[in-house]
Amino acid sequence: MATKRAAIFDVDGTLVDTNHLHVVTWWEAFRQAGHHVPMREIHRAVGLSGGDLLDHLLGEGDDRDPDEDEQLVAAHHALYATYFERLPALEEAGDLLRALAGRGWEIVLATSASGAELSALRGAIGADEVILGATSADDVDDGKPAPDPVRRARELAGVPSERAVFVGDTVWDMKAAVRDGVVPVAVLSGGIPRADLEAAGARAVYRDPAGLLRHMDTSVFADQES
Repeated sequence: MATKRAAIFDVDGTLVDTNHLHVVTWWEAFRQAGHHVPMREIHRAVGLSGGDLLDHLLGEGDDRDPDEDEQLVAAHHALYATYFERLPALEEAGDLLRALAGRGWEIVLATSASGAELSALRGAIGADEVILGATSADDVDDGKPAPDPVRRARELAGVPSERAVFVGDTVWDMKAAVRDGVVPVAVLSGGIPRADLEAAGARAVYRDPAGLLRHMDTSVFADQES
């Protein structure tokens, strides 16, 4: 009987080319609320859940207004939602998932997106027939870099950490994978430098989903299959 294995994927910046849309819409949400937050700093924070992103960019403290936080998250969501119908999948993202499924891997998504946003992202990828399921911000207490999203995705696939690979595009993804004990693999399509991803624990780094697909037979996925 074949050994069950899970290929767990982040979505934004990993399978769908949305990181810079998040940067612009968060920047606009901050601007509307009177905050000047440089786009380069927002870019480095993409991948955190809404609350953690605000803590990271605005600082934690009792002087923060919880009502304003809710308004910022709502403004970002409303601005980003205007792109839902035209979110662009990264090259060969769906083909990568189908190829892994064809090799016997269980495909699970682990993302902070939920609801209509997650549906739009899955629609952009166009590979629902091979996706076992997805864990969202609604399914865990703590988002990345906590291991909770990766662990929950693993549990959905029914595999232990030593039989799972997690693919993401941010340092938060790599830290979450390391903390859960799965194999961390990174792609550069989210715009984060290779050195930063490797410092956060990436075992291998590829240009984008198409690059990983082209090198599948020499990748950590092939190593796990042997």
